[in-house]
Amino acid sequence: MIKSVLKVLDILGLFSASEPRLTLAQISERLRIPKSTAYNLLSTLQYRGFIEKVDNDYYALGTAVIRLTQVARVNIELRDRAAPLLREMADSCRESVYLTVREGDYVLYIYALESPRRLLARSAVGDLAPLHCTAAGKAILAYLPEEEIAAYARRTGLPVFTQATLSDPAALRAEMEATRSRGYSLDCQEHEVGTFCVGVPIFDGLGRLVASCSISGIDPQIVGERLEELGMLIKYTAQEISRRMGYVPASPSHVVLLTPQKAG
Repeated sequence: MIKSVLKVLDILGLFSASEPRLTLAQISERLRIPKSTAYNLLSTLQYRGFIEKVDNDYYALGTAVIRLTQVARVNIELRDRAAPLLREMADSCRESVYLTVREGDYVLYIYALESPRRLLARSAVGDLAPLHCTAAGKAILAYLPEEEIAAYARRTGLPVFTQATLSDPAALRAEMEATRSRGYSLDCQEHEVGTFCVGVPIFDGLGRLVASCSISGIDPQIVGERLEELGMLIKYTAQEISRRMGYVPASPSHVVLLTPQKAG
């Protein structure tokens, strides 16, 4: 654990409805840390907008905290609307199913239904993964403006995780075009050896890209013989999640109709 991070969280946890304002001395005394340490931590939080200086000697929570709570509320709303559909998809394909949102240059896993065949024996919820080498990340990256995709490649350098990771910007651009053309992204052992995934973006009522969902497993046929079936299943699921978020397809021709066939 990082002690300085714990101290920062302790500071934020001191504020409450009954005590929305605290002095430097109060914070120092309650956390049993020197005033100089408390002041430096408060100054950093103030710089980022998580703490505000009010009434001369008093500190209070800043507006950045409000933004975080709003994001959390949206993610909970998204998760709750998506969960029943994701459970249906997991029951149908019998693979791991994930729901992710963008977090800077990464995707954040906010919901997961893990297959017992998954290589890692823990939930992915709370994990961050790169945009360029995961199906969930590619599903988001592909629908960003071209200049944002190029900026991401320059900024991150497209780090390599396996021999299959796309590390060339030109190859990444071609993959993004292919993703948009077929309507889903692929991860063929690009982030983890032995893992194969399919991903699709999710949109809200304003047509904004808000999330992605993915099917993941150790079966190579996920991106082989099962791909057509799984691709249709996940596109349908993402479409219905988007509908629940208020999204309306641009035309009837864009609506995905799912056959009753199981994807197992």
